[in-house]
Amino acid sequence: MSSPWIAGLRSVALNVPDLAAAEKFYTETWQLEVVHRKDNAIYLRGSGSDHHLLALYAGGAVPQIRQVTLRARSAEALQAVAEAVPRAGGTIISPIGPLTKNPAGGTGLTLRDPHGRVFQVVHGDTRVDDRGVQKDRPIRLTHVVLNSHAVDETQKFLSEALGFRLADRTGIMAFMNCDTDHHTIAIGISDNDALNHIAFLMPDYESVMRGGGRMKDAGYPIQWGPGRHGPGNNLFNYFIDPFGIVIEYTAEVEQVDENYQARGPEDWKWPPGRVDQWGISPPPGPVLKEAQKRIFFAPTH
Repeated sequence: MSSPWIAGLRSVALNVPDLAAAEKFYTETWQLEVVHRKDNAIYLRGSGSDHHLLALYAGGAVPQIRQVTLRARSAEALQAVAEAVPRAGGTIISPIGPLTKNPAGGTGLTLRDPHGRVFQVVHGDTRVDDRGVQKDRPIRLTHVVLNSHAVDETQKFLSEALGFRLADRTGIMAFMNCDTDHHTIAIGISDNDALNHIAFLMPDYESVMRGGGRMKDAGYPIQWGPGRHGPGNNLFNYFIDPFGIVIEYTAEVEQVDENYQARGPEDWKWPPGRVDQWGISPPPGPVLKEAQKRIFFAPTH
């Protein structure tokens, strides 16, 4: 299963109330590294080859998501997206051109979907040295989950504008696939269009668990986990960062191909009292659920 146009998730950009505190948390506790900085922003990398995974900007009192950046398969794919977005009901905010204000560079476009979500699609962006597996340190982003008050419309837009395909759908989420990871964008079925969470790929089970211990020691308890999801089959530990943004350490994400058969809600039902394969951790509590509804896309003009 793969999008003909999108190769994967590159990064997420956020506005945060305190840039210095964000840098301290995401480097010392979450284990990312500053790869570039300017007056009002820092760019944080993992151990893989993506230039950065998070772009954090000095913002107001309320955190916001600025955009989700996806990587196009080719220059031709980028052009195909530019042509598909208006047909799918979206708006091109910035047409294809050099990304001179972004330290990763490359060529790209920025688009807005019908409900205000902002995506950037890039091609030819700078890669950094792949440092290989480093215990307890995120490699790359594996997925982002975006809530939707109109899941069918959002699913349709991602399919028509970006070439995503439905991998699985449960009673609470639609999992959208673009490459070999089971899902790169998932749509949380909700009454809002907030950021649900951002998932960082860890090297292995041990790193997910050690990361949970490190976060706990730093005063950020596990909000949900440890566990193993159904769709995607991935391990998870969920946390809330200092600003109320939900972040996940995950590993062992299921790899799929064109032969993977999408399943529906009737195929993804748990026994009473369970919300994952293991059944060790209790379901997500009200604190996590509220946090998954608080971070919205910054308005664009």
